[in-house]
Amino acid sequence: MTDHSSIPLTATALLAAAMATVAVGVYGGRRSRTTSDFLVASRTVGARSNAAAISGEYLSAASFLGVAGLVAKYGADALWYPVGFTAGYLGLLLFVAAPLRRSGAYTVPDFTDFRLGSARLRTVTMLFVVVICVLYLVPQYQGAGLTINILLGLPVWVGPVAVAAIIIGNVVGGGMRSITFVQAFQYWLKLTAIAVPALALAALFLADPVPLGGPLPPAVARPTTVAINTDVVVQVDAPAGITVSGTLDGRPVRDAPIPSAGRHTLGLDSTLKLAAGAATPVVAGAPSTGEEWAGSGGGLGGGHPLYQVLSIIVATFLGAMGLPHVLVRFYTNPDGRAARRTALAVIALLAFFYAFPTLMGVFARLYVPQLLITGGADAAVLLMPEAAIAGPVGRLLGALVAAGAIAAFLATSSGLLVSIAGALATDVLRGRVRDFRIAALIGGLLPLPLALAASTLELSRNVGLVFAVAASTLCPLLVLGIWWRGLTAAGALCGLTAGGVVSGAAAGLTLAGGIDEHMLGGWPAMLAGYPAAISVPLAFVTMIVASRLTRAAVPADTARVFARMHLPERLGMSVERTPGD
Repeated sequence: MTDHSSIPLTATALLAAAMATVAVGVYGGRRSRTTSDFLVASRTVGARSNAAAISGEYLSAASFLGVAGLVAKYGADALWYPVGFTAGYLGLLLFVAAPLRRSGAYTVPDFTDFRLGSARLRTVTMLFVVVICVLYLVPQYQGAGLTINILLGLPVWVGPVAVAAIIIGNVVGGGMRSITFVQAFQYWLKLTAIAVPALALAALFLADPVPLGGPLPPAVARPTTVAINTDVVVQVDAPAGITVSGTLDGRPVRDAPIPSAGRHTLGLDSTLKLAAGAATPVVAGAPSTGEEWAGSGGGLGGGHPLYQVLSIIVATFLGAMGLPHVLVRFYTNPDGRAARRTALAVIALLAFFYAFPTLMGVFARLYVPQLLITGGADAAVLLMPEAAIAGPVGRLLGALVAAGAIAAFLATSSGLLVSIAGALATDVLRGRVRDFRIAALIGGLLPLPLALAASTLELSRNVGLVFAVAASTLCPLLVLGIWWRGLTAAGALCGLTAGGVVSGAAAGLTLAGGIDEHMLGGWPAMLAGYPAAISVPLAFVTMIVASRLTRAAVPADTARVFARMHLPERLGMSVERTPGD
C-alpha cells in the first residue's frame, strides 16, 4: 500500500476520474431515445471518434496494469502480449471490419442470423457472447479491487462494487451513445496517466542509468519488508541479507536467514526482510537474473515455453476478432469504409499506448523489485511513482496513475456491459429500451461474485484466457462466415461447441484455481493455462469438416448475402437491419 500521506490525494484523483466518467456519460447519453441509439448509437460515430472509443474500451486492466507486471516479471517473452493485442486489429482490418458493418447487424448473434438464418445458432452465439463478456468483466472487477486495496487500504470488494455501480448507471442511462463519449475521453486520460509517469521515470533512469540485463537478480535500494499473503515458492540466487519470520520450507522461524541458494517455500503470513542492496528473490518459474529476463525463449513459467508462446500469439492475434465489445463498435460506423478507417486508426493508437506500459515494466525491476517475490507485479504501475520519486512530485504522479487505472476498468467494463445488454435484450427479451436497461442491470451484477471468488492470476493472463475463448468461438464463426460460402449452420454450431468446450473448460479451471502449475506441472497445467494453440485450430477444422458433411444445407441466398457484405455501399446492395429483423 502507498504511504498514508498520499491517500487523500489518491482518493481525490480516483473520485475525480469516476465523476468525470459519470458526467461525460450523462452528456453523451442525453439524446439516447431509440433502441438503435442504445445498441449502436444510430450508426453515426465517425472513424476518428470511434477509433478513440475502441482504444479506450480495449485498453483494459490487463493493458494498463497487467502488461507492465508481466514485463517486469518475465521479460522479453511477455512482449508478445502487447504485440498480439495490437496486431489483432490488423486481422480485424483485413478480414472483418468492413464486411461486418455492411451486414447491417446490431449484434454478433444478429450477424449469424443474417448470414445463416438459424434461430438455434443465433441462441448459441448469444450464449457465447454473454460468457465471453462475463469472463472479461471478471478481471476488470478484480483489477479495480486490487487498485482500491493497494492505494486506499479498503476491502477488495469495494472496487468491483464501485465500478459495477458506475458502469450500470452509464449504460442504463444512455447505452452506446453514452459510452462512446466516455470511452473516447478515457483513452486520452489513460494515455496521459501512463505516459507522464513513464517519461518521468525514463528521465530519472537516464540521469543515473543502471544495467538491467546483468548476471545478478534485481536488488532493493533500501531496507525492505515484504508481507507474504499466500504460500509462495521463490527462487533465491543470492541469500545474503535476507531473513524470514513465519514459515520457511514448512518450519516455523523467526528472523532466520535463508540457508542456501535455490527454491524455498514461504508460508502464509510470513515476513521477508531484505537489507539494502540484497538481491531480490523471484517467484518460482520467473527469470531470476537480468540475463535470463532480457533474453527470450523462457516463456512465462512452466516446462513448455515454445508451446506457451505460440498459444499466446494465437490467442492474442485472433482473439480481438472474436471480442463482442470490440465488434459491436464497428456497427456504430456509418458504413464499411469508415469501419476500415477506424480499424487502421486503432492500430496506431494502440501501438503508441503500449510503448509506455512496456517501459514501466522495465523500470519496475529497478524501482520496485520486491513485487517479484510474491508475483504481485500487477501493482508495479500503481506503486512505482512514489517508490522512485520522493515528495510531492511522486505523490502527484501516483495519483495520476490511479486515475488512469480506474478509467481502464470503467471504459472496458462499459463496452462489455453494452454487449451483454444488447445480446440479452434482442435475443432473450423483446428488444425495447426498457429490456436493454434490465439486461444491463443483470449483466453488471452477474460477474461480481465471480470476481471475488476467482483465483488471482496476473491480469494479462486472465484476459489472455478470455482471448483464447473468443479466438476459439466467435473468431472462426466470423472469418468463415464472411469469407467462405460453404459454411452451414450445422457446421458453425459444431465448431462453436468444439472450440468453446475446450477453451472454456481450460479457462474455467484456471480462473477457479483448479489447475496448479507447481503441483501438476507439465502438459496438464500448460494446456489449461494456454489452450488456444489446440482449441483454435480445432474450432476452424470442425466448422469446415462439419459444413462439408452438411453442404446441402448451405443457405440458398448465400450469393446475395455475400454481395451485401463485400460490395461497396455505393452500389446499393447494403440494407440496414432493425432490431428484431
